[in-house]
Amino acid sequence: MTDHDRPAAFFNPYAVSIDAEVAIALLADLQIRRAIDRGDFDDLPGSGKPLDLSDSHDPDWWLKRLMKREGFTMLPPSIQLRNEDATLDARLDRLSSERDVRREIEEFNVRVVRARYELTAGPPLVTMPRDVDQTARSWAERRARRAAEARERQRLDDIERGKSRGRRWKRRR
Repeated sequence: MTDHDRPAAFFNPYAVSIDAEVAIALLADLQIRRAIDRGDFDDLPGSGKPLDLSDSHDPDWWLKRLMKREGFTMLPPSIQLRNEDATLDARLDRLSSERDVRREIEEFNVRVVRARYELTAGPPLVTMPRDVDQTARSWAERRARRAAEARERQRLDDIERGKSRGRRWKRRR
């Protein structure tokens, strides 16, 4: 069925109301489609590569830079506590006294208990509070083991240095 075969009432172009913005958008779309058909966009420089979108176009660029610089995270409390639990032993190993270790564990437990009482969005909280005494004992054992390893490395280094000194001494004679 061609346009001439259709009755006049089938499509009335005057029945459609188009404002200026829609008309400009339709004209722009038409011009883009024609350019694509002609191949004007083929083999442009940077074709197939990701766009380099700098922060200047993002209205929240300053906030994102601040969060990245300060190490802020925007995780749900359950995931944040799970990450803290996974890295707690490493944080404790950097502390030098048992009193500081116990205080850090107690602060962690307070955050866990507080999160259990809060109604939060996100995945469920599966992190449990730590046993302060058991965790402090584990910290002390790890610390003693690291100290013993350090003493052993020092002893081996001293032996190695002694051998090298002895060799030089013998050469000088």
